Amino acid sequence: MTRHLSAKPQDLGRGRDWFPTDNAAQDFNDFDARRRAMVRDALFIHLTHEPTKESKSRIKRLRDLRHPQFRLRVGEIRVFSDVTGTDVVVLAIMSKQKTVEWLEEHGEK
Repeated sequence: MTRHLSAKPQDLGRGRDWFPTDNAAQDFNDFDARRRAMVRDALFIHLTHEPTKESKSRIKRLRDLRHPQFRLRVGEIRVFSDVTGTDVVVLAIMSKQKTVEWLEEHGEK
């Protein structure tokens, strides 16, 4: 059974809800099953409870950018998100190689 991410609020019970954009859902669904499972687990673990808690390697606040605010590292995959109130909006999910180009095009200072 293939599990896909839809661009609907992900009700996770306790903690914050996160909302993937249509683009983020498509990015996620383009990965193979192993990478989707890794990303899905990381989204549930890190974005549900402490999406703004920075660490040396996992969650990083993006300096000099208003949008996106945070980057979550999942192996060679990067997840970009904004936190507004009690919601986390997942903007994009991509391989590390695509991040610089994506941030130049979509990042807002």
